[in-house]
Amino acid sequence: MKLAGDLHAFQARIGHDFRRPELLVRAVTHSSLSSAVRPSNERLEFLGDRVLGLAIAEALFAADRGAAEGQLAPRFNALVRLETCAAVAREVGLGEVLKLGRSEMMTGGRRKDALLGDAMEAVIAAVYLDAGFEPARDLVLRLWGSRIAEAADRARDAKSSLQEWAQARGMKLPVYTVIDREGADHDPRFTVEVRVDTGDAATATAGSKRAAEQAAAQALLDRLEGEND
Repeated sequence: MKLAGDLHAFQARIGHDFRRPELLVRAVTHSSLSSAVRPSNERLEFLGDRVLGLAIAEALFAADRGAAEGQLAPRFNALVRLETCAAVAREVGLGEVLKLGRSEMMTGGRRKDALLGDAMEAVIAAVYLDAGFEPARDLVLRLWGSRIAEAADRARDAKSSLQEWAQARGMKLPVYTVIDREGADHDPRFTVEVRVDTGDAATATAGSKRAAEQAAAQALLDRLEGEND
């Protein structure tokens, strides 16, 4: 199977030449255009979500070896969420090559976060099926690279960032409350809630009070910033 010109250019943009081009065609085919002989990208999306998750988790684990699980989790969630996948898709021009039915074409499907994010995951799965995990991971690291570095750097002092967010809006300082402590003295687990004047709050659990506060602050920042995207 020979790729059309737009898909040939797209595979050059993402840096992967498909040995099985039909996988890429399927990855960019939305259900609004699918048929018995033209499968949609929904199954690939399911697989790509898992491949993306493993690649991002692995990268975060390596990027900050001192981070606790409670610190890594909000960074992970920010990097794999739909809006981030859609932003990456826009950067590589994925919307331009989506195969959509007339209804989606008429309603701006090429610009919708849901369609772009799902298709980006499907493309990752297509690379995985075409060449294995390492090329798929390399693809994720190329396309998400700066975001992975920024997530680790930004999260190292999330409390300061949240404080700046609140002060910039004329609010009082965020309030941190230990709502649970469990485990033995040599291996404690703290659950901390942080709350701002708007009533927005987030919780996180970690092996120290400070780490739990940082993780809770990052989780709340991710939510607040996501609402403003």
